[in-house]
Amino acid sequence: MIDFGFDKIALISAVALIVIGPEKLPRVARTVGTLLGKAQRYVADVKAEVNRSIELEELKKMKTEFEDAARNVEQTVSSEVQQTTADLNAAWQSSNDLPANSGQHVGSTPLPQYSRPKKNWRLKRGAMPQWYKQKNGIRAKAQSGAARVARFRPPRRLA
Repeated sequence: MIDFGFDKIALISAVALIVIGPEKLPRVARTVGTLLGKAQRYVADVKAEVNRSIELEELKKMKTEFEDAARNVEQTVSSEVQQTTADLNAAWQSSNDLPANSGQHVGSTPLPQYSRPKKNWRLKRGAMPQWYKQKNGIRAKAQSGAARVARFRPPRRLA
């Protein structure tokens, strides 16, 4: 930028005072100030737009790199899955080639069939009977703090 020292600014202001005159100088100074402000805002907008376009280009580059990495991962995973599937199919085929009933009997005793364990839901209830809880005043149902306060609050007296 152009370097303006104090002596150059004083010379420019003296010439402006002589040429423009003292009556019009404040209006001209205001106009010049607004024009300089608009120019600075325009330059700032241009800088911001350039920065945004640079960041956009960087983001596009990062996006393409990320997509390439994702494609590579997808390809490696799919190739591993295909290889594992082929290995499993080969193992399945080799197990089907064994003689019949080879996996169902060990020696001469048959393997037991799996049966789901039976659950009795009545056994899961509490060990303390309800009549004992009611007789000894044990709460069977929980109340919130606000409900408990409202239940035991003394009645209001009307004045």
